[in-house]
Amino acid sequence: MAVSPVNVKRICCIGAGYVGGPTCAVIAQKCPHIQVTIVDLNAARIAAWNSDNLPIYEPGLYEVVKECRGRNLFFDTDVDKGIREADLIFVSVNTPTKKSGIGAGFAADLNYVELATRRIAEVAPESKIVVEKSTVPCRTAESMRAILEANAKPGIRFDILSNPEFLAEGTAINDLQAPDRVLIGSLQTPEGKAAQQSLANVYANWVPRDQIITVGLWSSELSKLAANAMLAQRISSINALSAICEATGANIDEVANAVGKDSRLGPKFLKASVGFGGSCFQKDILNLVYLSESLHLPEVAAYWRQVVELNEYQKRRFSKRVIETLFNTITGKSIAVFGFAFKKDTGDTRESAAITLVKHFRAERANIRIYDPQVEEAQIWMDMQEPGQSLDAAKEHVSIAPSALEAAKGADAICVLTEWDEFKTLDWAAIYAGMKKPAFLFDGRLILDIDALSALGFSVHQVGRGQGQAGWF
Repeated sequence: MAVSPVNVKRICCIGAGYVGGPTCAVIAQKCPHIQVTIVDLNAARIAAWNSDNLPIYEPGLYEVVKECRGRNLFFDTDVDKGIREADLIFVSVNTPTKKSGIGAGFAADLNYVELATRRIAEVAPESKIVVEKSTVPCRTAESMRAILEANAKPGIRFDILSNPEFLAEGTAINDLQAPDRVLIGSLQTPEGKAAQQSLANVYANWVPRDQIITVGLWSSELSKLAANAMLAQRISSINALSAICEATGANIDEVANAVGKDSRLGPKFLKASVGFGGSCFQKDILNLVYLSESLHLPEVAAYWRQVVELNEYQKRRFSKRVIETLFNTITGKSIAVFGFAFKKDTGDTRESAAITLVKHFRAERANIRIYDPQVEEAQIWMDMQEPGQSLDAAKEHVSIAPSALEAAKGADAICVLTEWDEFKTLDWAAIYAGMKKPAFLFDGRLILDIDALSALGFSVHQVGRGQGQAGWF
């Protein structure tokens, strides 16, 4: 018997974070006939979304929110009201890696997903479409469905969909407005396919139908993990080659350019660096490792684990080279860190290479001064604190500068750890004049003009450049 799709008029998103906020803001922009409400128990975050100082920095986001807020886009702490009124509910809550118990360090902690799911079952007065938007392990939707069905009121049905996000921070708004694809997974039942079509109809307001891919639930969940794992694999691959370049005298940019000209490979994600960061890559690979081990596939688990291990190796290698270049000690020396976000055009620091490297430098008792144009000071201090450590202890040997020039004043070395565009056009002559000599500059993102900086007097060192190329040697 045919089941008709629901005409979605009201959407609720549980979770006002990096995924839920931008995603639903763009849905509201592209679908002015749909009321979109983003709910979160964090009152301070909701207040920020309702202000001119959004809790997330993302190019273009403020303009979208300003256009829609108060018209058909609302931010609220009343989660229950949002659930009751919605036809379709996105679950977009945090799924961090577990810190204790079975799977600690690898498996995703689904506590927030379960709490949100139980709340939906408890509060919903009628049938709903529930969309898994958080990045989750395979078969999480099955767990959500079991919870919903076990707790549903008589006569109420919940249809579960998987709709993973494929956003890159820094370009998230463009990724949402002109996506490569939209993936929607459902149970392959008449009800599941009708729910799938309901969500597809929402996206079809601006996404061409041939770019809306409908698949099974489990394929959708695995596709998200697979996409991030393969992107991270490319980064670790080029970083592994950067180590060979430094040892042989090759130039990693030249190698990457040559490889990227192959139409089978393409040039994207072939930029060597100090290592990848962000909330997704490492977490999703570790999820894949845990899943593989759970399925008794140890060789598969070992393969994906190596991608993360190579990323950590790249960071250790970078800090080791800094120490060796500064005459085998940085104790008491001043290191300026340019960039703390994990990539440019975002204020997100999750798993940023800068966190690891600053902690390495601090362990060597160097004095570190950090400058980042977007990351809030409070976030930097939060990232610097170890579990159980006081804020005063976290601030030992670390300070935050208001500008790149101030950060570099009196410094022995500069480490460029985020590829912010402004670092390309700094007054490098003034920076050089204020530094101790020799003035060392370590470009961990391959964004600087080596020849121009060398002419100013800097001793420049870049990832992936070998002997005779202003590399490590």
